[in-house]
Amino acid sequence: MSQPQQQSLLDPSIFASLESKLEEETRIRDALTQILQRLERSVGAAQGLLTKVHSTPRASYPQLVTQLEAAIKDEAVIVAELNELASKHPYYKYNSRWSRTMQNAIGTVLYTAWLGGFSSLASPSTTTTIPAEIGQLLTLEQVGAVFAAPTNVKDRDTFHLTIEEYLLALTDLTQELGRLATNAVTLGDFALPLTVSAFLKDLFAGFQLLNLKNDILRKRADAVKYDVKRVEDVVYDLSLRGLVPRPGAADAEMKSE
Repeated sequence: MSQPQQQSLLDPSIFASLESKLEEETRIRDALTQILQRLERSVGAAQGLLTKVHSTPRASYPQLVTQLEAAIKDEAVIVAELNELASKHPYYKYNSRWSRTMQNAIGTVLYTAWLGGFSSLASPSTTTTIPAEIGQLLTLEQVGAVFAAPTNVKDRDTFHLTIEEYLLALTDLTQELGRLATNAVTLGDFALPLTVSAFLKDLFAGFQLLNLKNDILRKRADAVKYDVKRVEDVVYDLSLRGLVPRPGAADAEMKSE
């Protein structure tokens, strides 16, 4: 006599449903990966152009900036694709996949703007007191305008540029400007380190106003003071050698006349 067939205690459709969901997540991740790989190459191309600034006289910055703006337009096209795909899915489920890449992309925009690019976005409230052709600091919203992407979105689940990505990109910028100040001296540009020094001091003062909760961001922001000191050392050395005017020297010379 055959034994009665034991009924399964589990509904097999549960695992079939899970398998379907896992396959869908894999398709999403693969699609994101393909876009991000293209974006990383595009950002890398812009970063490659930015390295040329260390061997480029300031008079030639406009030509370099033109190339950089074109490279960033290529980035913006891919960011638009990322925006379209990522906004269809939960932001905090996938944002870690593109956060570092977007930080680097934001960095290329900030550096290019500092060198004199995106002048149409400049406004008196977002520029420092240093010469107009260099030294502008774009806001997060202005960077978002370059990429045609939303920023700091809190009321809906969609792709956006975050405050953290922007601030981390700023800490990368301070390191690059520290290098630029040193290399400018080798090109005979003794005024640029003063410009960089003034900018970094203002930027560090701005970071000091922030109550940062993110540990990584707080450590990176604290490290900005070392970039400030590095540039101050360059300016100090130039001052000792008499290669830059001392504060008040012009006034003293006029009085003596």
